[in-house]
Amino acid sequence: MIKRELIDTAWIPDGEKLELYKHDRDFMIVLGHNELMSTRKWGSEEALATMAWDRIKGVTKRPHMLIGGYGMGFTLRAALRTLPEDSKLTVVELVPEIIEWARGPMAEVAQGCLDNPRVNLMMGDVGHVIDAARADYDAILLDVDNGPDGLVREDNNQIYSKTGLRAARNALTPDGVLAIWSAGADPAFTRRLERAGFKVDEVKVSSRSNGKGPKHVIWFATPE
Repeated sequence: MIKRELIDTAWIPDGEKLELYKHDRDFMIVLGHNELMSTRKWGSEEALATMAWDRIKGVTKRPHMLIGGYGMGFTLRAALRTLPEDSKLTVVELVPEIIEWARGPMAEVAQGCLDNPRVNLMMGDVGHVIDAARADYDAILLDVDNGPDGLVREDNNQIYSKTGLRAARNALTPDGVLAIWSAGADPAFTRRLERAGFKVDEVKVSSRSNGKGPKHVIWFATPE
């Protein structure tokens, strides 16, 4: 039996420890007892990009998409495959080791996506980037937690707060979309999005690309 191998560890700023494991040909990033992401399940991460593009492609020809959290790059690679060649993709990642893993032990998985000329990689807190923006993004994609609860980092709660959602609304173009990934439903957060001035479409998406596996949730919120 092949045992799971610990490859590296990283500390989230003001947060907890992340661990990168390899099991046979698969990688997984773990926080405590929670497997945050894995190369075995990535269907909903891809859907975050493709379904967001479906919602804006009729109103913009040269989209600028902000992706909060590189993770294992599934959302970014799906965006690169789907969006037009003259699109812009800004990726914001908080943990430097995540990028080091993408360029190191997970380079085969990353497929050079971070070096694509359409990609602008920023290191830091995506909440700060959103706060500073004014109608800069046609889509904002957030996958920085297991949902709108600040599991990975308590400071992430600010992103999902009334103030944070208002900042996201200001950062979007008038016809833009805010897309938020979650491991499960959260009716209270749906209502918070609506109170923040968004029209909300809550979609259940399979965790695996073949339609199998547990269902994850993506909120697609457009300014009203």
